Amino acid sequence: MCTTCGCGADEVRVTAVGTTDAATQPRGHDHGPGHAHPHPDTHPDTHGELPDSQDPTEPRTHTIDLEQRILAKNDQLAEETRHWLGDRGITAVNLMSSPGSGKTSLLERTIHDNGAGRPISVVEGDQETVFDATRIREAGAKAVQINTGAGCHLDATMVKSGLEKLDPGNGDLVFLENVGNLVCPAMFDLGEARKVVVISVTEGDDKPLKYPHMFAAADLVVVNKTDLLPYVDFDVDRCEKDARSLNPDVTWMPLSVQRGDGLDAWYEWLREL
Repeated sequence: MCTTCGCGADEVRVTAVGTTDAATQPRGHDHGPGHAHPHPDTHPDTHGELPDSQDPTEPRTHTIDLEQRILAKNDQLAEETRHWLGDRGITAVNLMSSPGSGKTSLLERTIHDNGAGRPISVVEGDQETVFDATRIREAGAKAVQINTGAGCHLDATMVKSGLEKLDPGNGDLVFLENVGNLVCPAMFDLGEARKVVVISVTEGDDKPLKYPHMFAAADLVVVNKTDLLPYVDFDVDRCEKDARSLNPDVTWMPLSVQRGDGLDAWYEWLREL
């Protein structure tokens, strides 16, 4: 279980979409980029942090200790993955959003237009189904689906498994399309080079202040569906101001995947990675 948010599943499914080599792999039992073995410690009492008995008057700190250890193991594995990608000239982008913001549509359009100027591969994260990975493959890119079950975010172990199955080519741009959620994905390093947050004008302009950790972590904020601005109550300037109050250096990019407005700026950003 993830002690950060309480989510978790006994098994994470990693599926190579469009091949007969579909696989179900338990989390943490693969040995891909790195070779770390990031099992949560199932015997914490051997480290003195969860003794068999504890004076009820003493503060109970083991929950925080366990969370810190899990995040530390995640970060270690993510750093090993980052080096593995760097050795192959592969750039990974962690694409995060709430459900329905249009991040899969953005990827489809980017692949179709060859907007990145180099091959694109995608690790898709969803709790269930292979719908999005199928869409990506039909758009013309390699894709692997990670189904997290009850999990609400990707972590470094899942991504390592996904990259092994994906087998991106040297020099590829790899998108790690995270589970739709504006909370926990911000806390887990996946070995990416950049973090991108996609929001849409249909969601309301209060998202930066409601979900500050996500926007504070972002390198780029994409505001999608700007073609709908005449029909919704969304103040682009206010939203940008709030985001910059948390992250002064964040790149801000309004666009419309549907109409194509602003996509040139998106493609230029990708080519400069």
